[in-house]
Amino acid sequence: MSQITFLAPDASMMEAASQLFAEQYPEINIACGLLSEGVKLAVQLAKSGTDIIITRGGTADGIREAGPPVTVVEIPVTALDVINTIVKAKKYGSRIGTVSFNIMLPGVSALRDLLGVDLRLYPMVDEHQADTLVRQAFADGVDAVVGGYITVQAAQKLGKPGVLIDSSLDSLRYAADEARRIAHAQDLERSKASLVRAIIDYAHDGIIAIDQDRRVTVFNPAAAKLSGLVPSAVIGKPPSHRLTALGLEKMLTAPADELGQITNANGLDILCNKVRLKAGGKTVGAVATFQDVTHIQRMEARVRKTIYAGGHIATARFDGIVANSEAMQKCIETAQAYAKTDSSVLILGETGSGKEVFAQSIHNFSRRQSGPFVAINCAALPGQILESELFGYVGGAFTGASAKGKPGLFETAHGGTLFLDEIAEMDPALQGKLLRALQEKKIMRLGSDKIVHVDVRVIAATNQNLKTMVRENRFRSDLYYRLNVLRLAIPPLRARPADIGPLAELFLAESAPDQPPRLTTAALEELGRYSWPGNVRELKSIVERLAAVHDGTQIDARLVQSVLDDDEPATAALPFAPKDAFERGKIIAALQAENYNYEAAAKRLGISRATLWRKRRQLGLE
Repeated sequence: MSQITFLAPDASMMEAASQLFAEQYPEINIACGLLSEGVKLAVQLAKSGTDIIITRGGTADGIREAGPPVTVVEIPVTALDVINTIVKAKKYGSRIGTVSFNIMLPGVSALRDLLGVDLRLYPMVDEHQADTLVRQAFADGVDAVVGGYITVQAAQKLGKPGVLIDSSLDSLRYAADEARRIAHAQDLERSKASLVRAIIDYAHDGIIAIDQDRRVTVFNPAAAKLSGLVPSAVIGKPPSHRLTALGLEKMLTAPADELGQITNANGLDILCNKVRLKAGGKTVGAVATFQDVTHIQRMEARVRKTIYAGGHIATARFDGIVANSEAMQKCIETAQAYAKTDSSVLILGETGSGKEVFAQSIHNFSRRQSGPFVAINCAALPGQILESELFGYVGGAFTGASAKGKPGLFETAHGGTLFLDEIAEMDPALQGKLLRALQEKKIMRLGSDKIVHVDVRVIAATNQNLKTMVRENRFRSDLYYRLNVLRLAIPPLRARPADIGPLAELFLAESAPDQPPRLTTAALEELGRYSWPGNVRELKSIVERLAAVHDGTQIDARLVQSVLDDDEPATAALPFAPKDAFERGKIIAALQAENYNYEAAAKRLGISRATLWRKRRQLGLE
């Protein structure tokens, strides 16, 4: 709260003020000091916390000239005060001299005729003139002098009459009320200034402002951090060479504000907004707000992760992969080396060999582990739907599209990994868009013309020979080479028999966690002799079936053999009936006629794309 001090010019006024302020203005302090002594005291009071000083006459004028950081409220000299003083002085005679500062007797000459006196004016500029002017007044034949405290003192030294122009209690009240109003206004301004300063100091944006004289007036901590400059070395001076890249001084004469500009300052790429400060239609300064671009990118990644990436989490890790065999150990070592890079990975392996397990493990072993892991099966969706899933769309982009639009999986995977399973099933037209996204690291939602930058590592997987498909023009060669930067071939289960037993026991414990049965040695040998065309996925299914049908505390070879005999391998070579051969021919002809565009081939055959995909599998056309 603002502090107020009443500075009395003499003891009599101090006594009168003490009683008044004690009763009505207890928050106002009281001190005594006249003219130059009062000015010295005002400087000391300002240093000790006084914000407002109430005083009068020459003392008030002297404090203003000295310039301490205080507000001066002057006690007014009313017309009634002057009249009362002149009336008192008339008892000494009608010739009266006024020896005072002009500010104490405004319009006093107009009282000559009104009061019937001969008023003679002796204005003071400096307090040291008092003795000389009073002596001059009496030499000129005045009967008495009127004025302030020093005028009366000078008259008393000469043994002549001097009458003090005293301030009434009403004048003191007026000054005290005015001081209160100013104190309240100052407190409000300080509160606002404190709020603005807190906002500026705690803002994440760097903020720099200059005035019309090109001197820095605002330089917040964020600006200091980004520029490497100390505020005390910047405030009150023209922008240093480190800040000239902002071009803030040019804004004083610029025709318009400059928003959203990217520039380099102190070796950093920053996003900067520059605005002119105007008062009365005139530019009186300029302010720049700026942020490190990398900080904006990190914040954008956090927003995308929070809004879009809910539930996209990789759970598999390398230490959870059963790898007793040398082949699998080498595969894990290679995958861990790949995880330390940011290059695309192509995972090759038969159906059920664990391609997604490796993709998740690579993600969790990489620097992107805290980002999202987003997976999609490219064979599960028609081309247009897959495109909208990958790249997203704006509202109304196509029939049935959400009015709000939808982010694509590339946006969802920003800062993380996008796993494209069954990449060989992707339509050639969509392959081209995927290639561009991988090369440019930019995507556009369907129906939009806005570019979205994405930071995504792509891991693709297939159980087909992509190189052969490239030779047969069924897969784009440029996309193949873009994906095939790092290649990981997962060995089939039959090539790593040392892993069959541990995997079976693991799956058995998962299927019957309370009391898992034990596999006999013969049962494990029986499992090892099987070729496992469905790989780990098939092994897990078989073990779950064994856990369901076993009777007792162990599983023997006979039960294993019976379950395996009942199982019909999904990829077993079956003899084709004539009907099958005819259907195979129709499918091959349709695919060739449509240049292996599966969407178009399915339409030609009058079936859905999913049905075409299933028939290809059934008829061995993979």
